[in-house]
Amino acid sequence: MISAEFFCAELDRRGYGFFSGVPCSFLKGPFALLEQRGSYVPAPNEGIALSMAAGAELGGTRAVVLAQNSGLGNLLDPLTSLTMAYEIPLLLFVSLRGWPHAEDDEPHHAAMGAGTIGVLEALGVAHGILDPAEESLGGLLDRAERARRERRSFVVLVPAKTVDAVPGPVPVPVPVPVPVPDARMDRRDAVTVIAGHLGDALVYSTTGMISRELFGVVDDPRNFYMQGSMGHAIGLGLGTALGRPDRDVVVIDGDGAAVMHLGGLALVGERRPPNLTHFVLDNGAYDSTGGQRTRATPLRWDELALAAGYRTGRVCRTAEEVTAHLGEIKGRPGPHLVALHINRGGATPPRVTSAHTNAEVRARFQAAATEARKEDLP
Repeated sequence: MISAEFFCAELDRRGYGFFSGVPCSFLKGPFALLEQRGSYVPAPNEGIALSMAAGAELGGTRAVVLAQNSGLGNLLDPLTSLTMAYEIPLLLFVSLRGWPHAEDDEPHHAAMGAGTIGVLEALGVAHGILDPAEESLGGLLDRAERARRERRSFVVLVPAKTVDAVPGPVPVPVPVPVPVPDARMDRRDAVTVIAGHLGDALVYSTTGMISRELFGVVDDPRNFYMQGSMGHAIGLGLGTALGRPDRDVVVIDGDGAAVMHLGGLALVGERRPPNLTHFVLDNGAYDSTGGQRTRATPLRWDELALAAGYRTGRVCRTAEEVTAHLGEIKGRPGPHLVALHINRGGATPPRVTSAHTNAEVRARFQAAATEARKEDLP
């Protein structure tokens, strides 16, 4: 296995000075080292990471993008219409989740695991698969240099167990993000208090630990556990809220997911569905991929919600504040945004796939969501 130190040192030796991306656990070690030395800029999504890297290149600094293959779709527009169209060569490290055997990973990685290499080949993007040996990294970076001379980007594909997850001969913890100010809840506390107020609402929970936490607290057919599709829980919730104005709809988001596609919040504020409540759990970190930071400081979610057009916005720091606020807005038309400042980490909740396939989650949710409308009942 390639050490995180060698990985970063080799990039340093070849003159790379700007790093951005969205975390993946396959690259946890390099992310930790880059964070420790301050040369990594966390991006809200992979497309912005790529555009920042292109900007660095245009300014004369060699740039690297690190991402998960599930986020490859976010990369494709700027990759094809920006870097390829303008001949801006970049180096990308993209993990190979769901490859070579889909059954070795979570189901939502299966399609991209099988399709990543084909997508790159169809676009004519130079690429190679990294082996867990230092000489493999050197060889691929040599190929990247040749592609650079032709003003082409190069993608290094990183399978599982290729790069060491923990930097250093003595284990060093992943850098801890700046604590969220005044947070007095952990993730389970936050999900538990929300679950106590769901009633018969249709619920969309975001990818990663939040969906797993909700599943562990209360498994209900009206819960759609969205594993994968980071940043799109609010789109699901908005579509259902607009299509079923007779049903209350709840979205339980994370700060990283909500920031990834802030345009979703803007659209909620423009359409203003009265039956939608949007919770955002903000711990300043990507807990599912190793605790990498999302932002150094929390967003002012209450002000952002009102600016976007939500009817109410509130930040809560305790379960009691959440309960009191939900009592205040009960029966009032939304959309409402409630941000909960929480601590990072916590006990690892069970996987949804330990009990339900994705198809089962969809089928039982759809059955609950398409029950006869209240006004249609005899």
